[in-house]
Amino acid sequence: MSLEQSIREKLIKKFNPVKLVVINQSSEHAGHAGSPGTGNSHFLIEIISSSFKGKNRVQAQRMVYAVLEEEMKKDIHALALTVSSS
Repeated sequence: MSLEQSIREKLIKKFNPVKLVVINQSSEHAGHAGSPGTGNSHFLIEIISSSFKGKNRVQAQRMVYAVLEEEMKKDIHALALTVSSS
C-alpha cells in the first residue's frame, strides 16, 4: 500500500469525512533542502468532517497530526493541511 493510500485510509477511519483530498506533491519538491528524496515526503490534505465541529483551525489540525503521528515522524517532511467542519 502506498503512503498516500495509507494516509487516506487512516483519515477516513478516524474522521469519516464528507470530503477528503490527499495529493502527493513530492515530485514538485525534488532536491528541496531537507527533503528525504523518497517520493513520499510532501503532501497536501484537504479534509472536511463533522469531527471538527466546535474546534478551531489549530485544534482540528492537531487532530489530523495525531492520526498521522508515525508518518510525520518518519516519512512526511511537509504537510499542507486544510481542515473544516461540515
